[in-house]
Amino acid sequence: MKTKSVGWRYWLNLFSATAIFLSIALFVPVTFLSYRQAQAYLHPARSIASGDFLRANNIKYQDIELTASDGVTLSAWYTPPQNGTVILQAHGYGAARSEEFHAMFASHGYGVLAWDFRAHGKSGGDFSTLGYYEQLDVEAALDYALAQPGVKRVGAWGGSMGGATIILAAAHRPEIEALVIDSAFPTLEDVYKINVPVPILQPMIRSFAEWETGTSIDKVRPVDEIGKISPRPVFIIDGWEGAAVTMNSPYRLYEAAGDPKILWTEEGVPHLNMYAYYREKYTRRVIDFFDEFLVR
Repeated sequence: MKTKSVGWRYWLNLFSATAIFLSIALFVPVTFLSYRQAQAYLHPARSIASGDFLRANNIKYQDIELTASDGVTLSAWYTPPQNGTVILQAHGYGAARSEEFHAMFASHGYGVLAWDFRAHGKSGGDFSTLGYYEQLDVEAALDYALAQPGVKRVGAWGGSMGGATIILAAAHRPEIEALVIDSAFPTLEDVYKINVPVPILQPMIRSFAEWETGTSIDKVRPVDEIGKISPRPVFIIDGWEGAAVTMNSPYRLYEAAGDPKILWTEEGVPHLNMYAYYREKYTRRVIDFFDEFLVR
C-alpha cells in the first residue's frame, strides 16, 4: 500500500501556524516588559530632601506650596533675597530639591526657590514627562517669586532634566533673565535611545509612555529652543563623560544658543558631578555669572 506524500500546502500551513505561535509567544512578554519599563520611566522612585543640611548651615527658608496651571501641587522651599534676586533651582530626574545648591545661592545673598518637580519628592503629580509638563512647574515657581516683596530679578539654575526644562520655560518666559544649565540633554529622544538600547522595545515603550502622558517625546527638544533665550545670557556646564559624549550635549546646546553664552566642560566628570569635582571653582564661576548679569 502506497503512503500518501505530504504536499506543499501541509508544510505551508505548518510554517504559518508555527510563525503565528512564535509571534504571539514573543509579543506577550515584549508587550509586558515594555509596559513595565514605561511605567518605571514615568514613575521614578521618590527622593525626599529633609532640610537638615540647610538648618545645619543656618540657611533660613520657608516651606511653601506652589500650584501649577494644570492643578498639580508642588512642595517647595523659599528663601527671600538679600540682593533683590531670586534663583529658581530645578533638580534632575529621580532627584529632589538640592540643599547644597540652595545653601550655595542663599549664602551669597540670593533668594532661592527650590521645589520638587511633579511626581518627585513631596510634590503631587501622576507621572514625569522629563520636561514637557514640568515647564508648568517652572512657571509656577517663577510667578511665585515675582510676586514676593523685594524681588527685582529672577535667574535660574537647572541640572539635567531641570536644566532642559529651564531652557524650555525660559524660551517663552523672558522674566527669567539669566540661566545656568548643568548637564542638560539636547533632546529627550536622545536620552530615550540611550536608555532603551534594544530596538525591538523602543516603539512599544514609547507608545505606552505617550499614551499615558498624552504628549510626545518629540516636544522636549531644548536644543531647538535655547536660541530663543538670547539676548539673555546662558552658562552651559557639563562633565565630558558618558552620555554627554554620546549626545554631544554641551556643544550642541552651546552652538544652538545665541549670545551672550559661556561654556565650561571638563574631561572625565560623570553626569551632574561638576560641582562635586570642582566645588570651589564651580561656586565662584556660577556666582560670578549671576553677579555680573543679575545684580546691578
